[in-house]
Amino acid sequence: MNSFFSHNWQTINIISLILSPLSLIFCVLVSIRRLFYRTGLLNSYTSSLPVIVVGNIYIGGSGKTPFVIWLVKQLKMAGFKPGIVSRGYGALNDKKSNCPFPRLVNQQQNPQLFADEPLLIHQQTHCPVIIDPVRNHALQKIEQDTDCDIIISDDGLQHYAMSRDIEINITDARRLYGNGLCLPAGPLREGRRRLKSIDYLVYNTSQQKKLNVDSAYVDNEYSMSYIVNPLQPLSGDENVQMTMADLKGKKVHAVAGIGDPGNFFMLLKNYGLIIIEHPFDDHYQYKKEDLIFADSYPVIMTEKDAVKCRFFNLSNSWFLPIEAKVDNALIESIIKRLTPTPY
Repeated sequence: MNSFFSHNWQTINIISLILSPLSLIFCVLVSIRRLFYRTGLLNSYTSSLPVIVVGNIYIGGSGKTPFVIWLVKQLKMAGFKPGIVSRGYGALNDKKSNCPFPRLVNQQQNPQLFADEPLLIHQQTHCPVIIDPVRNHALQKIEQDTDCDIIISDDGLQHYAMSRDIEINITDARRLYGNGLCLPAGPLREGRRRLKSIDYLVYNTSQQKKLNVDSAYVDNEYSMSYIVNPLQPLSGDENVQMTMADLKGKKVHAVAGIGDPGNFFMLLKNYGLIIIEHPFDDHYQYKKEDLIFADSYPVIMTEKDAVKCRFFNLSNSWFLPIEAKVDNALIESIIKRLTPTPY
């Protein structure tokens, strides 16, 4: 996300005021489009399987991928067989690759064919992950070619051509809704009134100790935080680990190509690391030379970045695995909604 915009999106300022007429037009057009789908003027594809959409109204990173991984694992433990669909933003669209859309994620193939988030989800859940710029095609692929009995959409809250049974919005509790304005004057893809119609609102509290939310819109609010696991070497040697405590007070190169690199950098600083920041665009396709520096300081990146860099054969390079920790009441409520009531 462009740092110029993300900075100005947090407050009402001269730039947001200048852009506010465009935001009003944007919000009106988005509302009309949604109304057309709700009234049937535009067609939505209804899957034969239950569909849960995990998304957000705030543009950029908020923790959707860790949440999706948590949700899929919880559903598997409850006896479901989840499949995941994703747009696959950033995936190589090479018609000569003999890998057309809809595309089943395969860790043995070129990671650029699948993009980072679908690869990470498949790696962590071992469930079928299908990518396609047209999500409905991915839904149909899961229905026809797998034994899945539920579908999770990674992102797609605004993809109204895809009907859904449950909607979950993930919000970064540190940024909340910025200045409350829609694009381009603010960070919102839809106005905050949209929150009234969302089934579950999850606040990612990983960067603050106390949940501070506006409860005027929805009642079904839940918190999510992160469990930080030991650092893993990019080389893939599972016998070698290092903890954050081992690097306390030491200088490291911090690499992040995610929606909000600042969240990752802040996490490392909170553990006492002295970091040299290397922010990249979300879904950035790394080259080996991007991660080679003139000194010998360790390189630490997110797990999302690591899935694209594992073939670089870099020494002293590590990634930080994290897990979402979510209120148990949320999965209990979701499973209750998915389980038919006996007569």
